[in-house]
Amino acid sequence: MEAFEFDVRWKYAAGGLDVNYPGFVHTVLVDMRARLAASDRPRRLFEVVLEAAKRNGMVSQRRVLDSTPLYDAVATMDTVTLIRSAIRGLLAVADDLLEAELRAVLSGGDAYATNAKPQIDWDDPDARASLIDSHARDGFGCLEVLNERDLGVEVSAAAELLATVLGQDITVGEDGGFQIVWGVAKDRLISTVDPDTRHGHKTQSRNFDGYKGHVAADPDSEIITETVVTPGNTGDGAVAQDLIADLGTSPPQDPGSGDDPPQGRGPAPKVYGDAAYGSGEFQEHLNDHGIESGCRTQPPAPRKDGTFTKDLFVIDLDEDTVCCPAGEIADIERDAHGDGIARFAEACDGCAFRGDCTTSKSGRTIRVGRFEAALSEARQQQTNPDWRADYRATRPKIERKLAHLMFRRHGGRRARVRGRTKVDADFNLLAAAHNLHRLATLKWQPQTRPAT
Repeated sequence: MEAFEFDVRWKYAAGGLDVNYPGFVHTVLVDMRARLAASDRPRRLFEVVLEAAKRNGMVSQRRVLDSTPLYDAVATMDTVTLIRSAIRGLLAVADDLLEAELRAVLSGGDAYATNAKPQIDWDDPDARASLIDSHARDGFGCLEVLNERDLGVEVSAAAELLATVLGQDITVGEDGGFQIVWGVAKDRLISTVDPDTRHGHKTQSRNFDGYKGHVAADPDSEIITETVVTPGNTGDGAVAQDLIADLGTSPPQDPGSGDDPPQGRGPAPKVYGDAAYGSGEFQEHLNDHGIESGCRTQPPAPRKDGTFTKDLFVIDLDEDTVCCPAGEIADIERDAHGDGIARFAEACDGCAFRGDCTTSKSGRTIRVGRFEAALSEARQQQTNPDWRADYRATRPKIERKLAHLMFRRHGGRRARVRGRTKVDADFNLLAAAHNLHRLATLKWQPQTRPAT
């Protein structure tokens, strides 16, 4: 019954096709996505729907931002599987002559003919160590064959992938043999089938493998205004500026100037986001473009040793000084990038607060980042009860929109394709479909263009 109702709906949406219309094969949709990807405007469906919403006044100057995990469409590989897969990929793209040279240095007894794991006693630590050492030697041997050669594009990419896998997971042990690196390498590649996917975490206790889908939406109409897909280990704030690129801006005004906003311009743009978007860099970007910030900025974190936190020190950015709780003042020493540090050094000697302030023999230091002014202004704004009430009423709306996008397992939370480019395009199509649904809910009607 559900399938029948779905068939009736799409036939009606396609212009009132007959109920007995046979439909089309699924490859038509596959071909459509391929044609979109190869066109000059691969995001045209999303853009057209968004433009229709804007023409009807459904998109305001406010944005709310957030992200959600997108689980990849491949299996996460362990170190042995990664190395074997990378070597098999290299052998597959090599010509007959190069393949013969590469196979001549394979001394581990593995023919790399299939993707099945070698048959060993996996409960035996010595057997596992020997297997890892032999496959690592095969991998490094292949790279030695290719060293300083003029390689084609495919062979070069396969060799780079193998080098990445070996570099991130393999080290030399005390006995001179190769062994697995203890811990997880930064930006670790987890699959040779989809090299773009990464380990990610949405919270401290919630980990996943795949990508992140970043979304910007209008909090009033709940129309999605932008989407971006990144590897799972990318921070939310890294693409914040991309998510609000379409947002109209106004030049910053001096609060004390009394200047009125230009006629014809609506309320100042405003962006909402949780603490992931409350970095000093993004706050400064909003300030520079005349965009009001509804992004939460965390207060200075408590110190592990329980000593005075940074917010107990008075930072004077006009004088570029820091005053400690005891009243001592230290100058901020800036580096070439604008970051600075205030050293109290001798001022801590004999201070009555020293035990509560620092355990360092060289005295207390306070780091002052290049975006300290933006952070300080943001924290001051967040003390306003009206700001907090507006944040609590607006920011959570993006959670409901993300829940709508993730409603179905495939095409929502679970990626249906491989590679960041394809996942990004698929996620954008999903957002376009939900925008169409939202337009219908809002009783959208096409505007009649005036006759010319």
